[in-house]
Amino acid sequence: MTSRKVDGIIEAVRYTPGGKIAVVRVYERHGVVWSDHILIGRQELSERLRDGKRFVIGERKTYLGSMFNTGDTVCQLQDFIVTEGQAVARDLLNGVPIF
Repeated sequence: MTSRKVDGIIEAVRYTPGGKIAVVRVYERHGVVWSDHILIGRQELSERLRDGKRFVIGERKTYLGSMFNTGDTVCQLQDFIVTEGQAVARDLLNGVPIF
């Protein structure tokens, strides 16, 4: 787990045929506990990122409900949602499995 506070951890993504994010599977922080995975559409994810919420990619550790293996930060650049260090050409969450 990272030392900086995160608001959500993106575990999986689904893209549209046009290459935009359709929906992501996310664990959300609620105080000191984490939710079960929920599905968030692209518009809602975009709004949360614009509101200053911090999302990272990662996965929940087996049998450890509030422990995660985390990776890069997700950010919104122009109209695209990408992981840090990615070129801005289309939505791309590098390293996130597709479901």
